[in-house]
Amino acid sequence: MRKLIAFFAGLIFGIGLLLAGMANPAKVLGFLDLAGAWDPSLALVMGGAIAVALLPFAWARRQSRSLLGAPMQLPQKRELDRRLILGSLVFGIGWGIAGICPGPGVAILLTGHWQAMLFVAAMLAGMLLFTALERQRNH
Repeated sequence: MRKLIAFFAGLIFGIGLLLAGMANPAKVLGFLDLAGAWDPSLALVMGGAIAVALLPFAWARRQSRSLLGAPMQLPQKRELDRRLILGSLVFGIGWGIAGICPGPGVAILLTGHWQAMLFVAAMLAGMLLFTALERQRNH
């Protein structure tokens, strides 16, 4: 049941990304072009997503288990550190270069564009590198 609900949640998320234009690199780059022809529409999408998520996250903070009975796993860390700042910079640079972030990157894989495939391959390589570095750091 959990996998089925996860599938449908991911499907709804992907459709939402497509409908909002988040999977269109030109639209994303227009949003990031603050000094040029800035397109604020994605700021409205992000603001709307945050507004919709406020109540469920407030509810989740008071729960020990999810609606499906799994342990609630919300981030506990609240402070900024070097790793968070560097990771955010790398994410932002990649987003600015490609005009794609991970969710839309996976959503547009099915289009068959080589750029989407290259982006997802680079993202997976980065994830593998991070995992290897974390393993080395913890030993």
